[in-house]
Amino acid sequence: MQRLIFDYSPFYFVLCLALGAGYAWLLYSAKYTWGKTVNRLLFLLRAVLASALLILLLGPVLRQTVNQFEKPTIVFLVDNSRSVRTTADTARVMAGLTRAAEVLRQKEFQVEWSSLSGATDLIQFTGANSDLSGALKQTTSRFEGRNLAGIVLVTDGIYNNGISPLYQPLRVPVYTVGTGDTVQRTDLVIRNVAYNRVVYQGNKFPVRVEVGVIGLPNEQVTVSILSQGVVLRDQTKNSAHRSLLDFDFQLDAAKQGIQRLEVRISKHANEANAANNRGTAFIEVVEGKKKILVIAASPHPDIKALRTVVEKNPNYEFLVHLAGIKELPQTSLDPGKVDLLIAHQSPDAAGRTNSLLMKFLKAKVPALLVVGGQTQLRSLPSVGVPLTFELSSQRDEVQPVLNAAFQDFGFSGDVGSLVSRYPPVSVPFGKLAFGRVIKPILFQQIGNVITDRPLLFTTDQEEQKLGVFVGDGLWKWRLAEFQETGKTVGFDELMSKLLQYLGTQDDRRKFRSFPIQHEFSSDGPAIIESQVYNELFEPTYGHTIEIEVRGEQGKPTSYRYVTGPGSANRYRIGGLAEGVYQFTSSTEVNGKRESARGEFLVVEQNQELRNLTADFGLLRKLAEATEGKFYRDTETDELINDLTTRKFASTIHTEESFNPLINLKTVFFLLLLLVSLEWFLRKYSGSY
Repeated sequence: MQRLIFDYSPFYFVLCLALGAGYAWLLYSAKYTWGKTVNRLLFLLRAVLASALLILLLGPVLRQTVNQFEKPTIVFLVDNSRSVRTTADTARVMAGLTRAAEVLRQKEFQVEWSSLSGATDLIQFTGANSDLSGALKQTTSRFEGRNLAGIVLVTDGIYNNGISPLYQPLRVPVYTVGTGDTVQRTDLVIRNVAYNRVVYQGNKFPVRVEVGVIGLPNEQVTVSILSQGVVLRDQTKNSAHRSLLDFDFQLDAAKQGIQRLEVRISKHANEANAANNRGTAFIEVVEGKKKILVIAASPHPDIKALRTVVEKNPNYEFLVHLAGIKELPQTSLDPGKVDLLIAHQSPDAAGRTNSLLMKFLKAKVPALLVVGGQTQLRSLPSVGVPLTFELSSQRDEVQPVLNAAFQDFGFSGDVGSLVSRYPPVSVPFGKLAFGRVIKPILFQQIGNVITDRPLLFTTDQEEQKLGVFVGDGLWKWRLAEFQETGKTVGFDELMSKLLQYLGTQDDRRKFRSFPIQHEFSSDGPAIIESQVYNELFEPTYGHTIEIEVRGEQGKPTSYRYVTGPGSANRYRIGGLAEGVYQFTSSTEVNGKRESARGEFLVVEQNQELRNLTADFGLLRKLAEATEGKFYRDTETDELINDLTTRKFASTIHTEESFNPLINLKTVFFLLLLLVSLEWFLRKYSGSY
């Protein structure tokens, strides 16, 4: 639909017509050499042309309205998981759905296909999990703003990811098509395997296996744990009338590295599904805990605050040596056996810890120094600590301020706000000089003035990391935060990240190769990334990387690729079965062969095979809640009939456009035609 819009009164339109006609009359009222008919035609052409030009000066706008009719859309959302393939005739189901889709297209419906993962191509029923709620949400979002008439959800009703689809708010009817078998089968199933992922070599570790018992009362159930085909432990229990049995095992952590344990339930003669009778546990056996040693001349609440932070991490062991009070044996004070030193107010004024501190610092052990009231400030430079104080007996009370420019490690958003509200700590008064480049984490705030004097900083010197806290009263921060928030999240994050950073050795290798994650799914590729650096530790590319991967069977497989920027540094290895894999990567760097080793694990996703009993009750409730209807997979004719007889209105999309009439090419060519026709008639009649 088209309509002309004028900003002026219709009187101006009439005036333009009158002026155009008057101009043409003045031109063609004089004597002429052609006949009356030609003169009248010339008059008409000139009048129309002049009037049209005058009207265009008024700026008329052409309003165009276009209506588009969108047909109703039906989406066939198919559960492509393995449980459907195991219990249903998927070829028959897909044939019925394809026929239904063709009939709907003939009835003026738009038909779309989708799987639970959102894929719209070939549906092969190989999905490793089922998220019905997420798939419904994704489908409604995908067709937001379109004429979505309904969703045909084809599934067995089993979901093992996400929330129940009954709690997913939907604005369209869902027509559920149930597949599979609702009969409860006799079954033994591993519900859960609970274990610690990291254990320490030489220790015992627990493994708990939870077994679901379905339809097998008063039967003997045997669970075994195996490693490389050898049975490590087994237990047998009578199921009685219970539906869940717990089996607890204590195993030895003997060999370092990732250990794969297989959990098996002995198959019962009446079981229909034995695929859920096995599970896998991957245990990483590490050499031992990292040791953090505190040396101090006397007890202090700071030590208790730090102990609380350290002991939250099971990978750390916290040792305290109080000189002359509670001393550790000399074997524990060997620098080679300590991963991080915390020197609390050492070197001390009485000299009790000075020689011990010097021994650890000379051995390049990473250290955190807490400088307090008992610290002998004059001795700091002599033990290698890059701090020089202007001697004074006075002290300042300062508050901490987080340095936003610190980049070696980051903090969550709330830490800066929490730190700024911590109570003041006591620091030495006077000038403070630094012998090396430092990286401040916290600055000192005196009153309302934020100074450039560091309160907490780190520094690297001769391949040794040092952290220094120039204050007395660290323990107050933890108590103050707990009093305000009931938690110590900010303090714990600040100190744990600092200790982790100091205790981590920098990797200075020019060739590195590592898996991008510790664990991969058997449905996807394992990805190994390789990086090569020059003397300035700048990344370089174009290197040929050779990778040898060895599985649990010991048979190696070789791969080769050339590195490049971005994702070209990564190599994807697909088709790996479940298990632990060791790999060796090598390349040529400056004429020298460099290599790197590592390991990763591949886990098989078998959630779909743990439960094969279809849940049609859930599908009926979902259909009823959305004003849809439930059908069995053999009732596609009824589905077609209900959808084709139900009235779905087409959606009208209206689009309006406003174009100034003077900008239209059609108007230009019409005016050109009028001018040309008048000129031709005049020429043909013998005039100019």
